[in-house]
Amino acid sequence: METRKTIRKWFWVWDFEKEENWLNEMAMNGWVLDGVGLCSYRFVQSEPGEYTVRLEMHPYDESYVQFMGETGAEYVGRMIAWIYFRKKTAEGKFDLFSDIDSKISHLDKIGKMLAVIGGANLLIGLVNTYNPSRLGWINLAVATLLMYALGRIHGKKEALEQERMLHE
Repeated sequence: METRKTIRKWFWVWDFEKEENWLNEMAMNGWVLDGVGLCSYRFVQSEPGEYTVRLEMHPYDESYVQFMGETGAEYVGRMIAWIYFRKKTAEGKFDLFSDIDSKISHLDKIGKMLAVIGGANLLIGLVNTYNPSRLGWINLAVATLLMYALGRIHGKKEALEQERMLHE
């Protein structure tokens, strides 16, 4: 009989690597990711280390999911803009990003999303400062948090670019 459990946990967008590491630690302890929801992770018991889990900011695309399936990866689910896959460890190494350039491209994608949403919140917040309800501060606070996230992502991107220069 399969044993299941759900864990509610929050990760910041700039900590997606930390999230992925945690999911793989769970898999190493015999709990493989089986579904995702908003700050909710569903696990099913498995052999310890049987699976490797990866996540990526990627719009849902049936052809991409099918392609990943052809490589042996199983689609687990998606949460907002993030897509989750798992693959049996016995089938070999499982990476979504094969080189530094693909990692940088992924960080660019995350950065663009943060910049658009942060810029929109900044604009809405500034416009709402003239509104009698005075709720513009909420959008300004969100914009500040998103710009902080953008800075964290930019720092990761710069580190990868420096690493790339060292290898050239």
